[in-house]
Amino acid sequence: MVVEFKKIIKTILIPIILTLSFINYGCSPASVLATGGGSAMVVAEGERSLGTVIDDATIKVNIAAKFLNAENNLFVNINTSVLEGRVLLTGLVDNQEIRIDAVRLVWEVEGVREIINEIEIGNRTTLKDYASDLWINTQARAVAAKTVGIKAITFNFETIQGKIYVAGITARPDLLDEMIIALKNIKGVSEIVNYVIIKEKE
Repeated sequence: MVVEFKKIIKTILIPIILTLSFINYGCSPASVLATGGGSAMVVAEGERSLGTVIDDATIKVNIAAKFLNAENNLFVNINTSVLEGRVLLTGLVDNQEIRIDAVRLVWEVEGVREIINEIEIGNRTTLKDYASDLWINTQARAVAAKTVGIKAITFNFETIQGKIYVAGITARPDLLDEMIIALKNIKGVSEIVNYVIIKEKE
C-alpha cells in the first residue's frame, strides 16, 4: 500500500517539480514570458544557458525521486535549490543520521558537483513558528521583487526558524547587496545566509 502511494505521489509531483524548476530558473540572453493553458512560465534574464537550466531541473527532479523513495519524510522536510550542479539543502530533520542520509542520496544523483548542507536538526515546536517562517518567506519574495524587479524570480528563498537562505546567480552584485539589506529589515529575520553566485558580465 505504501509503495503504491509513493508511485502515485511520484507520478503527480515530479512533473510539477519540473515545471516549477523552469519557472524559478532563468536563461539568457533575454527575458521571455510564455503563456498557455491558463498558466505562465516566466524565464527572466539570467546568467545560464538553456542547457544548464535543463540540467539543473533534471537534477532537482532526480533528487525529489530519491527523497520520495526514502524513509523519514525527506521529500517533505528538505528543500533543494540547484544552480549549475551546485545543490543547496535546507530544512529541519530529527537527527544527524537523517541529515547524513539526505546528503548521501543527493551524491547518488548524476550531475551533482557540490552539496551545501544547511539542513538543521530540530523541529518547529508550534504552528506559530511555521506560520512565522512562511510569512517571512513571502515577505522576502515581495522585498526582492520590489528591489530587483523581474530578476527576483531567479533567486530562491527558504526560511528556517527566522533564518533566510538565498540562492541564485547574478551579474549585478550591487542589486544583490541592496536586496540583502532590505531582507534584513523584515520583521522576525534573525540571519541572512547568502549563497548567490556572482558572475562577471560577458
